[in-house]
Amino acid sequence: MAAFYNQATISVNGNVTSSNIVVGEITQVLSAEKNSVIPTYSPESDTVFTISMVNSGDTELTGITVTDDLGTYQIGEEGAQTQVTPLTYSSGSAALYVNGVLQPAPAVTSASPLTVSSITVPAGGNAMLVYAASVNQYAPMGAGQSITNTAQITGTGIASPVLAAARITPSSAPDLAISKSLTPSTVPENGRLTYTFIIQNYGNTEASAADQVIFRDAFSPALDNIEVTFNGASWTAANYSYSPATGVFESLPGQVTVPAAEYTQDPDTGVWSAQPGVSTLVISGNVISSSSAERCVQYARS
Repeated sequence: MAAFYNQATISVNGNVTSSNIVVGEITQVLSAEKNSVIPTYSPESDTVFTISMVNSGDTELTGITVTDDLGTYQIGEEGAQTQVTPLTYSSGSAALYVNGVLQPAPAVTSASPLTVSSITVPAGGNAMLVYAASVNQYAPMGAGQSITNTAQITGTGIASPVLAAARITPSSAPDLAISKSLTPSTVPENGRLTYTFIIQNYGNTEASAADQVIFRDAFSPALDNIEVTFNGASWTAANYSYSPATGVFESLPGQVTVPAAEYTQDPDTGVWSAQPGVSTLVISGNVISSSSAERCVQYARS
């Protein structure tokens, strides 16, 4: 809704008299709402946005243009700022529905900012623009961060731009990866070897005891007389279960924890990078020979 003011004057022989001021209002007939189908994001994930436009007037609105900033924000110090854009439009994903009916593909005239033109919203009707965007290296991933992308709608018959925004936040969950190494790679029968497991967390949330993380491995050949450490601290049977007969090792729920990743942004390029949280599990033991393994199996069955 926009107010306008008007005043007239009349002059006689150079004497000017002003009228009273009249006040009017222009009501906005186009309203818009923007939503994200998925309210959270993770690195390189896709997000689908919808922009719903409703025309409450009795005249169709033509030549409508939607311009979406894709979350563009500024970095750098005052006077030396630059812009980065954390979302990338997924080419060919834009679709337009008018009164619920799918229309021919809309005209995308720019990918960044995303610009879609030549949209018509019928009188008393609605139009919905749907499109996908992927998260890129400029997307903040740390806890408490977010992306807000704003669409501006302009066109014939629209007195002032209509704005619609959606806010999405990083997923708050552990994101674990694990790697395994063996030392030595060649070992004699009944020799001792060591497995080292590096567990990394790329998520912005700690993998805590409450997450009930369970580590499992089936050693082949099986090991005997095992020693286990987690982040340098010795583990006992209170932390895991192990069967020399089968070689199956399994941590008890909640014994494995991994700190959250730390996210930093390059102040010059605006690129975000992650330093994953790390925990280390080390399991060493003697290789069980075939005859020893058979005795273990018989013992387990007795």
